[in-house]
Amino acid sequence: QLVESGGGSVQPGGSLKLSCAANEPTFNSYDMSWYRQVPGKERELVATSRGFGGKAEYVDSVAGRFTVSRDDIQRKVYLQMNDLRPEDTAVYYCNSRRFGIDSWGQGTQVTVSS
Repeated sequence: QLVESGGGSVQPGGSLKLSCAANEPTFNSYDMSWYRQVPGKERELVATSRGFGGKAEYVDSVAGRFTVSRDDIQRKVYLQMNDLRPEDTAVYYCNSRRFGIDSWGQGTQVTVSS
């Protein structure tokens, strides 16, 4: 089970930090990702934190603005979003993956508007 929090409304240039809490006992072995989706479009991969201390990966549109991090003791993954733009507006979903099996959170809305 994945539970996201931290969404909300912010002006362009602002920041938000999303959190995702998991209950997988071997959390450190999971690849943890953030996706986003806007109505009428496919869900888009935004950032991934690889398990076992692997590197972080980002889609080009957020590289340098977003940072994914994780706390394997607390079983949480975070997405720090800086310099937000209107095109970042979406529902953001937390995803866990191991052995090709996906789990999803319920999503949290992020709205960037002046």
